[in-house]
Amino acid sequence: MILDNGLLDEITRKAEESPRLRMNFNLHDSLDAKAQRLINVLLPGTPLPVHRHHHSAETYIILRGRMFVVFYDSLGAQTDRFLLDPTVGNYGVQIPIGQWHTVEVVEPSAIFEVKDGPYTPLAPEDILF
Repeated sequence: MILDNGLLDEITRKAEESPRLRMNFNLHDSLDAKAQRLINVLLPGTPLPVHRHHHSAETYIILRGRMFVVFYDSLGAQTDRFLLDPTVGNYGVQIPIGQWHTVEVVEPSAIFEVKDGPYTPLAPEDILF
């Protein structure tokens, strides 16, 4: 499989039709896979709570678009803000295990996302707000 503009356009169309304003395209074989690899298309206004992952660090590499990745402390104060924008050479971010974070999408964006598996849904204690 080639990861090209046609694929990104198709995922973007699905994101536009989704009430969540985002859509993933899994590259891993199952939710039990040891590596969760996916393309995630996010549109401006997509709701994504401030959350953390206890079992894995997370890596985002931006393929197109522009968005901020925002880090928070456990009290909800913003601690860092990273612009991902391939046109200025900011291609990705490594999110440490347990780091509270969210994204603010500036324009329709596609990221390659990787975290350790298996997939585990967020538990209530892993959502800050």
